[in-house]
Amino acid sequence: MSSTLSRSPSGTEAPAVALVTALQSLARAQREAAGRIAHELDWPRSGVALLHLLARCGPTSLTDVAAHLRVDLSVASRQVSTLVDGGYVVRTVDADDRRVRTIELTDAGLALAAEAREQYAALIDRAFSAWSPEDLDEAIRTLDRLVDTISADTERRRAPQNQQEFA
Repeated sequence: MSSTLSRSPSGTEAPAVALVTALQSLARAQREAAGRIAHELDWPRSGVALLHLLARCGPTSLTDVAAHLRVDLSVASRQVSTLVDGGYVVRTVDADDRRVRTIELTDAGLALAAEAREQYAALIDRAFSAWSPEDLDEAIRTLDRLVDTISADTERRRAPQNQQEFA
């Protein structure tokens, strides 16, 4: 549903608004798929995303976890604590900088991440079985461009010289 402000003079939906609507639908579909996989693993969706990140990146700082997941540090800390409590992640203190906590998967975390990766692969194989490699390449390029465009605008707005402008 769009407001009259998002319509062109001809009454059609403005392309940028239609794009945002499509992205919101994509985000919902992704959350639903991730939720289904997390349910099958009997694990919270956010925990599975964190396991996937750590399996891909290896040991990393809590600050980097928050940045990669694009969440507040306190949110990342709660997600990590849940995984620590479950025995899937360990926190260690950096020997060079005792303020830094490194997050790393345990063997149980690696196994759960591998199981989640297999389930994601099966879902993707089913969902995109009718897509050609060229279709997939085009979709990847377009999505990467969208992420870069939105991220660049977000970073520009976060820049210190713009803080007063957007306050």
